[in-house]
Amino acid sequence: MRGSTSARIGIQAGHALRLSFLILPLLTASPAEAQHRDGEGDITMAMVGDLIITRALMPYDEPEFLKLRDLIGGSTVGFGNMEMLLHEYGPDIIPSAQSGGTYMAGHPDLARDLAWMGLDMLGLANNHTMDWGAGGMRSTQRALAAAGIKVAGSGENLALARAPAYMETMDGRVALIAVSSSFSEHMRAGHQRPDLRGRPGLAPMRFETTYVVPGDVYESLEEARAQGVGGIQGNFESGDGYRTITTPHQGDLQELLATVRDARRQANWVVVTSHTHQGGGNNYIPGRAGDEPGCLGLYQDDCNESSYVPADALVTFARAAIDAGADAFYAHGPHVLRGIEIYQEKPIFYSLDDFLFQNETPPFQPWDNYARYDVDAFRGLPSDFYDGREVASGGGRPAADYWWDGVVALSEFREGELYEIRLVPTVLGYGLPRPQRGRPVAASGEDAQRILTLLAALSEPFGTSIEVVGDEGVIRGPGAVRTDGSGSRR
Repeated sequence: MRGSTSARIGIQAGHALRLSFLILPLLTASPAEAQHRDGEGDITMAMVGDLIITRALMPYDEPEFLKLRDLIGGSTVGFGNMEMLLHEYGPDIIPSAQSGGTYMAGHPDLARDLAWMGLDMLGLANNHTMDWGAGGMRSTQRALAAAGIKVAGSGENLALARAPAYMETMDGRVALIAVSSSFSEHMRAGHQRPDLRGRPGLAPMRFETTYVVPGDVYESLEEARAQGVGGIQGNFESGDGYRTITTPHQGDLQELLATVRDARRQANWVVVTSHTHQGGGNNYIPGRAGDEPGCLGLYQDDCNESSYVPADALVTFARAAIDAGADAFYAHGPHVLRGIEIYQEKPIFYSLDDFLFQNETPPFQPWDNYARYDVDAFRGLPSDFYDGREVASGGGRPAADYWWDGVVALSEFREGELYEIRLVPTVLGYGLPRPQRGRPVAASGEDAQRILTLLAALSEPFGTSIEVVGDEGVIRGPGAVRTDGSGSRR
């Protein structure tokens, strides 16, 4: 039996009273308290360079090593380029006819070490993506996903390879788009048709190259081509002296910028990364006297200075990505440092060098690599191959000190603006035996000063000033200058 009218009125009044207690806090709360707190415009991004990992990280406990883990893990999100394939040489792991050099292979468990290091989002587009075919690509994706790491840059077809990866954080939703300009053609992912599957592979950002040569040289090249001489490839133009001009492939560029604009609408933060070996042709490090050793005389071994200067096409692509909506752009691949630019008040890192460089301890190499270095392709063992490669290359990268430095870059944004970039130099064990070298520790003293001096010289042409504070570098962003006027650190 239903209750009386007065009873029903009392019940309704009670409901209204309770409802008022729920609504009033929402009406009286300030906007900052009422909104979701994940989109307030504050974030710290940690970026590192190439990750060539074949050995576990978790056993080590040096303070200089754990400092890097604390810095990366203490940021909102850690980014890197995964230049390693994770697999166990299963039946679907078949070596390609051509690789990026070393056929990269590490155990899938190493994905947990990368997550332990604080790395959250990794690009998979580079010149090693398809070293072991589609099977190696898929195994790497599975291993990283199992460790909770988001990946971008490779996929079953071109659309999936270009698709952003997304990560949810309390500092906003983060998107990562990863591409490569350095790869063998068989690695490039292909479009899918209604009647045919696409080609698995990486997301390409091709560069087109024009070689400017003196007029007499150009005429000789044209005459040789007219006579049917083979091997003269490339696009040549007549000009004064020698110069190399690179421009982005317009088809790749426009499709990638559309992806950036899409991610801009889907995420609070957008990061674009590119694996790019190509250097600046005949451009060199500024401020070097004519007879000094390469790289400002900071290294014992001379270096190819043009590799330290980004290709024009990379600069064009990076700026276009920022214009399309990216909050940060970082590149990797040359295994050397390149400069830093603040463009439209957003950071561009043209190369942070290596973070992990363990390319001499993959457990196996295919027949092709043994034969390439005149090592017995049937009786030779992995250490024979790595020794043979060092001999054939005059010592190779283990003998060149300038390959073994790096930088961890921490970009802090406040209220949507770049506030500060903290640059932490690293060393990877130059001169140590093969089982030890390749793992980073925070640099100090002369090592730190050498790295920061070179990075400052490389950044100066972009108008970027790096302040050295102890063993670290600092770039004050527009947000810091506007906050306290003087630009001093808070």
